[in-house]
Amino acid sequence: MDMVTLTIDGQQVQMPQDSTILDAAEKVGVHIPTLCHHPDQSIKAVCRVCVVEVEGSPLLQPACAFPVAEGMVVKTSTPAVREARRVVVELMLSRHPEDCLQCERNLNCELQEVAENLGIRKVRFDHEDRNIPLDESTPSMVRDMDKCILCRRCVTVCDETQAANVLYPINRGSDTMISTAVEDDLMEVSCALCGQCINVCPTGAIREKDDTNMVWEALADPDKHVVVQTAPAIRVSIAEEMDILPGEATVGKMVSSLRRLGFDKVFDTNFTADLTIIEEGHEFLERLEKGKTMPMITSCSPGWIKYIEHFYPDMLANLSTCKSPQQMFGALAKTFYAEKEGIDPKDIYSVSIMPCTAKKFEATRSEMADSGYQDVDAVLTTRELGRMMREAGIQFEELPDEKFDEPFGITTGAGAIFGSTGGVMEAALRTVYEVVTGEELEKLDFEEVRGLAGIKEATVQVGDLPVKVAVAHGLGNAKKALDLIAEGKADFQFLEIMACPGGCIGGGGQPIPTTNEIRQKRIDALYKHDQSLELRKSHENPAVKALYDEFLEEPLGEKSHKLLHTHYTKRARYKK
Repeated sequence: MDMVTLTIDGQQVQMPQDSTILDAAEKVGVHIPTLCHHPDQSIKAVCRVCVVEVEGSPLLQPACAFPVAEGMVVKTSTPAVREARRVVVELMLSRHPEDCLQCERNLNCELQEVAENLGIRKVRFDHEDRNIPLDESTPSMVRDMDKCILCRRCVTVCDETQAANVLYPINRGSDTMISTAVEDDLMEVSCALCGQCINVCPTGAIREKDDTNMVWEALADPDKHVVVQTAPAIRVSIAEEMDILPGEATVGKMVSSLRRLGFDKVFDTNFTADLTIIEEGHEFLERLEKGKTMPMITSCSPGWIKYIEHFYPDMLANLSTCKSPQQMFGALAKTFYAEKEGIDPKDIYSVSIMPCTAKKFEATRSEMADSGYQDVDAVLTTRELGRMMREAGIQFEELPDEKFDEPFGITTGAGAIFGSTGGVMEAALRTVYEVVTGEELEKLDFEEVRGLAGIKEATVQVGDLPVKVAVAHGLGNAKKALDLIAEGKADFQFLEIMACPGGCIGGGGQPIPTTNEIRQKRIDALYKHDQSLELRKSHENPAVKALYDEFLEEPLGEKSHKLLHTHYTKRARYKK
């Protein structure tokens, strides 16, 4: 690649020709403030916070978009540059609510940080309240457009990454705002509720619906037996909420924290991830043997489920009928567990800690009450759990490591890797291979389905049977995979789809920031955790075996079908 030499604030630097001034400044250790820029998105250059002086140019230029050139001389902190940045940010603040202390993003807000770094102590423009109504229509997310700074990050992720195209800039001039095409609420459009817009929003304009008060009330109710399950991805992300670097698996301290919050039992969703693999693996083999609808597509990502219901309803038969691990756990908590412990199911309050905002919607679906009750009563994101832990004064790093409670605390590495893109497929292959062949796998790591490539394909030899599998993460990649199937250009037999980039470790409820670099660190931590465990195959989980012996009887049996399987709903793409 051709290189160019330029000078930034007196420092010479060599950069590839397709770099920007922002890239070059970062290399020499010069911080240029940005708001619309995001490291995983295309260039927008709309906020103008990153302007710099370029020698020979009569105008200030946006560093995020301006390409480097041979001999270029750039100054990033002249009086004119600093004044221009202040004016831009002060104009934003003049229309921004003055409620930082009440905002979920307080102390983790990019607008707040930029204003502080620019030394803004007074806004020279009259304050104007826009008073745009809140959109609280979904159980998953809240949109507060009074806090929107029109950076268009949410628009970009919804369009380019998730292919849902729900959000758009509407109106013009000072009336411009981000909304749906006809200003309908999110629940009235084809939103997957994946929450990726939350992860990229620099302010509190989009946030998860906070259910912590519901959980606090349940914990304080002496008549409630409150149980909690934690998703695989939480163990490698909750530490970030407690100011520990990304990529640390802190299972024992997480369990300790939950006990100190007052939960009666602390369980692991990995248990029902293992159970999902047993049911899903047998379903896949049954479809192969009986010539049923193929390819079979995984069904444990609720954002993906809502997306296919809106955009590809004619392919719903391809979905596995398995509920997600969250919902399997909820059904068992109010049946098997209630019976085993002698507790009235109505007195069990089931909480799940999930990396996902769509899980909140999933828990409210009418299909998810096969126990005779709402299977999961409350879903908290990683961020919400972090807020509860801070409110309770928990000193995370000082806690001892504790173990999950039984019977839903014995798990395997296969359940753990559910949190990463490709993890469900790899866990399923470990089980399917041994069920079909009756032989032990020599190598458990299916590296062909790992990594952050958008779509990964592999052919795995299972005895005499070549099984063609594929993995897609991010709804934009899901769309590509489904289009290939619809056009007859793909011959997958088994397809894993996760709504969020990177899988659950990149979910819409994860700590902010969540970037591709951080996603990879979380993924690495999950696979390291898998490697450290003695049990790494779902079908070898003794607690799952005992569950079948004592309660479910057999995979795909009558009881498991009632409690662990479901159906999905065709939804319109546009409001009628």
